[in-house]
Amino acid sequence: MDEQRKYAILFAATILAARKLHEIGDKPCPAREYAISDAITKAEQILQRIDERWPNDTKAGERNWPHRAGRQSL
Repeated sequence: MDEQRKYAILFAATILAARKLHEIGDKPCPAREYAISDAITKAEQILQRIDERWPNDTKAGERNWPHRAGRQSL
């Protein structure tokens, strides 16, 4: 996994976990660990769906995003 993809997963997971982590607070607990793990899993699934829908078939890691290849929905 390249660094750019790791940062994309981190960014998406942070957004997905923010509300739950805010409710839990800073205290260490199993619910906090689960919220983080669940957010990472969801972010990875989202990126996988993106890769399936728009496979990386261009050179140098460029993506074939919808605005380049016509609009398509997930």
